[in-house]
Amino acid sequence: MKFEGLTPALPLAFATVAELGQRLRAREFTSVELTRYFLDRLERLGPKLNAVVTVTRERALAEAQQADTELCSGRYRGPLHGIPYGAKNLLATKGIPTTWGAAPFKEQMFDADAAVITKLCEAGAVLAAKLAMVEIAGGLGYRQANATFTGPGLNPWNLKRWAGGSSSGSGAAVAAGLVPFSIGTETWGSIMTPAGNCGVTGLRPTYDLISRKGAMALTWTMDKLGPLARTAQDCGLILNAVQESSAQSHSASPAQCPFRIGVLSDAVTKVQPEVKANFEASLKVLERFATLSECKLPDLPYGSVNSLIISCEMAATFEDLAKNGKVWEMTADEDRWGLYSALTIPAKDYINAQRIRAIMQREVDTALTPFDAVVSPTLPSVAYPIDRPWDEYRKGLSGSQIGGAGNAVGIPALSIPNGFGEEGLPTGLQLVGRAFSEGRLLAIAQSYQQQTDWHCRHPAM
Repeated sequence: MKFEGLTPALPLAFATVAELGQRLRAREFTSVELTRYFLDRLERLGPKLNAVVTVTRERALAEAQQADTELCSGRYRGPLHGIPYGAKNLLATKGIPTTWGAAPFKEQMFDADAAVITKLCEAGAVLAAKLAMVEIAGGLGYRQANATFTGPGLNPWNLKRWAGGSSSGSGAAVAAGLVPFSIGTETWGSIMTPAGNCGVTGLRPTYDLISRKGAMALTWTMDKLGPLARTAQDCGLILNAVQESSAQSHSASPAQCPFRIGVLSDAVTKVQPEVKANFEASLKVLERFATLSECKLPDLPYGSVNSLIISCEMAATFEDLAKNGKVWEMTADEDRWGLYSALTIPAKDYINAQRIRAIMQREVDTALTPFDAVVSPTLPSVAYPIDRPWDEYRKGLSGSQIGGAGNAVGIPALSIPNGFGEEGLPTGLQLVGRAFSEGRLLAIAQSYQQQTDWHCRHPAM
């Protein structure tokens, strides 16, 4: 086969999963050639972003060769067949270090792949890298970008700004064209934040829709796995491959029109001016195919309940780090003592938080019932400087309560690029829906992306 096109001068690095799959099936290039292209980018550009922990070259080339053999023989596993990807480094991979972003676990190995990695292997996807993350997925209470032994996650749009945690490498690697898609995790903002900061599409599915087996447990009752990619269409393809049940297809094809969209009443009360302007411009696009009306969330202590549950469940998981003193090997100063304070929380507080959480689930579902989705800016500001604590940079700014509410009750959310703000950094539009409404969120997002080109922009890496 004559091989053409895989040169850095062409935009292949920023092609969608759907596009790459079509070109693979048309035999424009092989999976091995495609994989080598992305492996080279991972090795060359990954260190500049602190985005990559391990490039899995040997495994990737073996999986790519198998994909080529199957594709040539007519065995087609689906739209991810032969496509390279990266995985957040809290997902176990057999024989490859799984560090959890933390110095005490630098050499940690597991003897089996995480369930989501197995699902992707069965779909024919090619594991090209383990991607950087905030230490212990941020559960120790970090307040800065430099909270991992791999260095602060750098934003491909501006290397002096943060990629976003805790799935920093997962967001930066997709934005920089190091991989076509990645798998991240979210307990409270860890997919939405890097997606918003880096200008990519990120999906946080309904709690337990994707198996967490083989993933580091931070908070058993709140941890969620999800994809970061270029488009809503790509996120739908990935979700279909990795979800636990194959009964429901999460196609991003618009299924109904007009959609019913709620505009959250607290969406832009304390956000940067550019974030507000981009959100208002997004509403005008949404009005072309949706009816918009105001939505108000119930006034409940989402943030306090989330913080308490995360602290208690994290303390139960990582108590040994305090006992053996290895918590003092953490990179961020605040992460060295956060575990000790979490261990002092009374059991009655945890139980009461869970009781309030049950009320939240009922009340939030009632508030969202009239809508296919509710919308807000993904974040109140663009990515903050890596040399300043975020509470200092975002002083006086705050986003909608839907971030805390959505994670507390386990409902899905989707962040899509919707413009640029301060210093040419991306902003995002967040869509949130009721449990298992991923299909509708993806359909709305695809309709938006069909009428805008923000998802087609990429940094000059």
